[in-house]
Amino acid sequence: MSINISKVEIFSFENEKMTLGHFKGNVLLIVNVASKCGFTKQYKALQNLQNKYGSKGLKVLGFPCNDFGNQEPGSLEEIKEFCSISYGASFPLFQKVHAKGNTTEPFTTLNKVSPSGDVEWNFEKFLINRSGDAVARFKSSVEPESDEITKAIEKLLD
Repeated sequence: MSINISKVEIFSFENEKMTLGHFKGNVLLIVNVASKCGFTKQYKALQNLQNKYGSKGLKVLGFPCNDFGNQEPGSLEEIKEFCSISYGASFPLFQKVHAKGNTTEPFTTLNKVSPSGDVEWNFEKFLINRSGDAVARFKSSVEPESDEITKAIEKLLD
């Protein structure tokens, strides 16, 4: 079953309601992020992907999440400043979300992507094609610049 995320409502960093359809025509890598996690260093690799493939249509979208070990306790402004200063990350961040339990979008929808179930930890990644269909899901341990992810991105960008 194909899961399309185009009509999923999210809230921008500025707390403006929008849908993920706003990004239709781009390949998306949607990630639940946290500043105090063992995987936090992935911010740099996510930004590297944005830098390398952004001109071809990739957009990395970060959704701060405090569901796992209280690893994202800060305000949005603190999170954005930390990401920028510590990792040079400038890809869009959105309002904080819940990725497990009583989830909020986009994870209420993304958690249906195979293998379905709640996000297990920070920095789980979802790859979305240009039509808004979720095509792959990668666990936190899969590095953003791994062959598995970069090949999947390149295939969608071609």
